Amino acid sequence: MRFGPVPLLQAEGAILAHSVALPEGRLRKGCILGPREIAQLQATGRTEVIAACLDEQDLHEDAAALAIAQALVPDPRAAGLDLRQVGTGRVNLHARAAGVVEVRADRVNALNAVDPMITLATVPCWQRVAAGEMVATVKIIAYGVAKSAVAAACTAGAQALWLCPARVRRIALVETRTETTAKVLGAEAITQRLAALGATLATHLRSPHREAELAATLATVRDAELILILTGSATSDPDDVAPAAVRRAGGTVERFGMPVDPGNLLFIGQLDATPVIGLPGCVRSPALNGADWVMERLICGVPVTSADIAAMGVGGLLKEIPQRGRLREAK
Repeated sequence: MRFGPVPLLQAEGAILAHSVALPEGRLRKGCILGPREIAQLQATGRTEVIAACLDEQDLHEDAAALAIAQALVPDPRAAGLDLRQVGTGRVNLHARAAGVVEVRADRVNALNAVDPMITLATVPCWQRVAAGEMVATVKIIAYGVAKSAVAAACTAGAQALWLCPARVRRIALVETRTETTAKVLGAEAITQRLAALGATLATHLRSPHREAELAATLATVRDAELILILTGSATSDPDDVAPAAVRRAGGTVERFGMPVDPGNLLFIGQLDATPVIGLPGCVRSPALNGADWVMERLICGVPVTSADIAAMGVGGLLKEIPQRGRLREAK
């Protein structure tokens, strides 16, 4: 692509680089100059214009952006994403439904390394999004880019984006109470979290904060696709009341503790093949915490392992929650 001053008599088919004011209105940048536009420019006394001229080996910015977006999401319906109308070298991708977005960062990085004029920006991997929310934007910075670069970008970024829609609907919450926490409830904040993904509390049970009683309560949970446990007293050890009760009920505990703060005191496991999350007390606040990252993935059918949680530390220092009993910084 050639960019710079072009004599008006040679400018037909060129792309106007900067908007030009006219006696009536203006010519907008990015328009393709035809006989009418050139006549309008001549009427202003101009003899040349700053423009971009595409060569045979170039693609217009709109064609390039659309080709790359289609390579990212070759089957939009299967990927759960919509490609919006192309314009000014940009195509935006939006979620068809509520869910979490899988982003293959290596492919995004490879695409962005092909040519500085080709860019792709996305939400973070596993970001929760609402239906209709933008998850990525392809933007061609110049008015045109080499066809070979577009082809390379398409290959590098192929199928880099995917929406995992919410699948789990039936969720059970089991809360324990101590004498000092009898009125400290978390169902309201949890219900709001679940509603963002179209899920509801199908079962809400309460138990004394003792291992045997909690195990017995867990054994009564039926037909749940996800079990949440919120204890009246913080879980502080893998053998504390809640994890011990899960094992006593016949389940397993895969991991206790996570490198996300707030959210450190979370544990995950299974009970009769149903995922179990032992929630940290910070879920009583509506603020983002580590439990959100685990719940959202599981509700969207994405397995969460101990290794997955171990990898959450980078970016895991979240905003402090004033409701915490013990803040990070001692006063």
